[in-house]
Amino acid sequence: MMAFLETKSGTASDGDRAVNRIFPVTVKLTREEHVAVTEFAKSQGIARGEWMRDVILRELRHGEFSDPSLAEIIGVRLLLVNVLRPLVAAQSIQPEVFDILLDEIGNAKCQLAEKLLADRRK
Repeated sequence: MMAFLETKSGTASDGDRAVNRIFPVTVKLTREEHVAVTEFAKSQGIARGEWMRDVILRELRHGEFSDPSLAEIIGVRLLLVNVLRPLVAAQSIQPEVFDILLDEIGNAKCQLAEKLLADRRK
């Protein structure tokens, strides 16, 4: 019996994608920047150009705010400020109030991180 190779319909092979990539984008770097970019891409196991393309396309997809760790840091800070203040004043926090606080922080942290980044760029 002969085995058949399965191919996924609608997917492009690496060769097909490379053929469609015909528009070069260039950037000028210092020697140190060039070395850093090259070494980082190498540490990730990918070609420098592939890494640069991934970074550019990721930024286009996610806009200005693409670092979820900043939002988490802001969320933790909001939680600490809002929990520690009542504790320092010898007040207790009811579990229901704490749950509401967590929900509010979850909803606000990304917006605050985006605002922080926008303010920094001004």
